[in-house]
Amino acid sequence: MYGEILSKISKLYPENEREILERAFYFAKEAHDGQKRASGEEYFTHPVAVATILVGLGMDYQTVSASFLHDVIEDTPVSESDIRDNFGDEILQLVLGVTKLDKIEFKSREEEQAENFKKIFVSMAKDIRVIIIKLADRLHNMRSLNYLSHERQQRMAHETLDIYAPLAGRLGISQIKCELEDLCLKYTDPEYYEYLSVNINDKIHERREFVDFVVNELKKILKDSNIEGDVFGRPKHFYSIYKKMTRQGKSLDQIYDLTAVRVIVSTVDECYELLGKIHKEWKPIPGRIKDYIAMPKENLYQSLHTTVVTSVGKIFEIQIRTKEMNHTAEFGIAAHWKYKENKESSDAFDKRLSWIREVMEWQGGLSNSTEFIESLKGEVYSTEVLVFTPKGEVISLIKDATPIDFAYRIHTEVGNKCVGAKVNGKMVPITTTLNVGDVVEIVTSKLSKGPSWDWLRIAKSPGTRAKIKAFFKKAMQADNEKLGKSMLEAEAKNRGYNFGDLLNPVSFERVSQRLSFSTYEEMYAAVGCGAVSVNQVLLKLIDFYRKETPVPEKIAETKYKKSTEHAGGVKIKGFDNFLVRFAGCCSPVPGDDIIGYVSRGRGVTVHRRDCPNMRNEDPARFLEAEWAGFTGSYNVSIRVIGGESTPVLVYVSNACTSLGLFIASVNGRIDSKNHQSIVDFTIRLNKKEDVEALFTKVKQNKDIIDIYRPQT
Repeated sequence: MYGEILSKISKLYPENEREILERAFYFAKEAHDGQKRASGEEYFTHPVAVATILVGLGMDYQTVSASFLHDVIEDTPVSESDIRDNFGDEILQLVLGVTKLDKIEFKSREEEQAENFKKIFVSMAKDIRVIIIKLADRLHNMRSLNYLSHERQQRMAHETLDIYAPLAGRLGISQIKCELEDLCLKYTDPEYYEYLSVNINDKIHERREFVDFVVNELKKILKDSNIEGDVFGRPKHFYSIYKKMTRQGKSLDQIYDLTAVRVIVSTVDECYELLGKIHKEWKPIPGRIKDYIAMPKENLYQSLHTTVVTSVGKIFEIQIRTKEMNHTAEFGIAAHWKYKENKESSDAFDKRLSWIREVMEWQGGLSNSTEFIESLKGEVYSTEVLVFTPKGEVISLIKDATPIDFAYRIHTEVGNKCVGAKVNGKMVPITTTLNVGDVVEIVTSKLSKGPSWDWLRIAKSPGTRAKIKAFFKKAMQADNEKLGKSMLEAEAKNRGYNFGDLLNPVSFERVSQRLSFSTYEEMYAAVGCGAVSVNQVLLKLIDFYRKETPVPEKIAETKYKKSTEHAGGVKIKGFDNFLVRFAGCCSPVPGDDIIGYVSRGRGVTVHRRDCPNMRNEDPARFLEAEWAGFTGSYNVSIRVIGGESTPVLVYVSNACTSLGLFIASVNGRIDSKNHQSIVDFTIRLNKKEDVEALFTKVKQNKDIIDIYRPQT
C-alpha cells in the first residue's frame, strides 16, 4: 500500500537521508495506528499523500520527514521531546510550524482560524518550508473533501480560495495553485464546475486540429531559425476560465484562449528572436503582448506572452520561455531545493522571500490576528501595478496605489520621511493614483516628524497601513510595555499564580517559539497594544510551568472542594469546580461508561472509557467520572452500513420520525470495493435510552449490515 513512496525515496535521496526518511515513515505509521480518516481509510494515508506531493516538488529530506510527522503531536500521544530525540530540532520546528494551537480558548472559530494561520505565517518567515508543507497538506485535504459535511466543504473551499491558493501563487507554485483553485470551484460553484468540465473538454477536442496546426507551424519556425525547442498545447485550468467568464460576462464560446501554446527554448535571446518571427508570421493583438522576462512578476515568474491572429481569423495565445523559467513557473519557491547549490537560484530565492520578511516587519503594527489575516489577503490578492524608480528599477505595487505606498515599498524610513512626490518628473499630490509605467520619485526631509493619521485613509496597501500604525505604536512603546506587564501580572494573580514564578528565560523561549518575541519588553508591548491577547502569552507560560513543576496528587484536595454534581451533567468523583469538556473523538453521551482525563490548561476532558485515544495516556491523569442529572438534548454520531442499493437514509429517517428524533447532518458515500453504502448521521437525542431504541429500529431492516457509533 505504501510501497510507492518508499520506492521514490529510495531512488531520489542518498543513503544517509533515506535512513531518516524511512525512520520518520515508520515512526508516524506506528503513531497513527488505528486512526481513521472520514473516508474510512487509515489515517496514515494522509501524511503519505502529503509527503508524495513534496517529493514531487523536489523538497529536501527534512521537509519530507516533517510531512510524515506533521500530525503526530496534534493527533497522537507523541510529544515534542519524542520528535526532537528521534529526528532533531530542525525537523521538530517544521512539525511545530504546521501544528494547530490547542492550548488557547478562542471566542470564535474565525478567531481560532486567524490565530492558527498567523502562527503558520510567523513560522514560515523563519523557515519557508513550513508553508510548503501546509500547502501540500491542504492540497490533499481538498482532494478528499467529498467525505466531509457540506458545511465543512464550503468552509474549507472558501478558506483555500482566500488564503492558500493566493499564497501558492505568490510563491510561484502554479502547479499547486491551479489544482487548489479547480478543487475549490467544484464545491463553491458545483453547477458551473460541471458545465465547464463537460463543455471545455468538448471545445478542446474541437480545437485539437487547430492547436496541432499551430504547434506544427511553430516547429517549422524553430527549425528555419536553427533554434532547438519544445512546443506543446496546454489547456488552461477551469478556475481561470471561470473567472474570465464571470468577471467579463462572456460565454464559453467567447473565450478564445482555452488552450495556450507554449514554446520552451534554451536562452533568453532565443525567446526574443522567436517572438519577432512569430509576429512576422501572425499579426499580434495590440495590448496583449506581455514581457515578464524584462519585468518579472513579484513571484519571479518569467515568460513572454503574446496573443496573435492567424490568416483564417482564429485567436490564440503563445507563451515563450526558457527551461529554467518553465521550471520556476511550475514549482516556484520549491525549485530552490532542487538547485540550491546554484548561486543565481539562491539570489532569486532570497528575493522571493523579501515580501514575507516585509509582512513580518509590519504585522506587529496590527491589533489582532484577524486584522493580520485580512491585511494578508490584500497583499496576496493584490493586482500588480508595475512602476519605476528614477534609476529604472521596477517596483510592484497594489492596484490603485499612491506615492505613499511607493515610498513605504522602497523603505519604511523613506515612507516616514516622505513630504512629497514626483510622477514622471512633475510634483503631484500624495493622493495621486499611480499607473503602469509611471516613474516615481519620493521627496524626503530629515525634519519630517513622521506620517500623518490621514495617510491611513490615503494608503491602499495593507502593508503600508500597518507600517504607519507601527510608527505610532512605537511612539507609545513605553506606555504599552508598562500596561502589558501589569495586565499579565494581574491575570496571573487572578488565576492563582505569581507572574515572576511563571516567567523565566526557558519559559520565555517557549513562548517566543510560537509568537516570535525577541525580548521581554517586546512581549509586554505586544500585549499592551493588543497585538496579542493576555491569554495567548499567559496560558503558554502556565502550561510550561505545570510541565516543569508537576502538581503533587494531594494538592488537588486543597484546591478543589469535595464533590457535588457538576452543572454539565457529569460528576468527577472526589472533586468539583473542574472545567469539564466532552471529547470530540468518541463523543460520550449519557449512559456511556466514561472517564475523566486531566488536560493541561483545559480542565477535565470526558471520554468514553473504551476510547482508543486513551490507551497510551498517563494513568495518573485519569479521574473517575459518572453521569449525574444530565438534562436537555444532545448530539450523537452514528454510522450505518448497508448494501450498495440499500435506502439507508430512508430507514434511519423513518426510525427517527417514529422516535421523535431530529437528524442534524448526513454524509454518505459508496464503498465500491466492498459494494456497500456508508452513511454517517448526527442525531439529536432527548434521553439516553434513545440510542438503543434507534439502533433496534434500524436493525429491523434486514439489508442493514451494521450500525455503530464511530470513534475518530
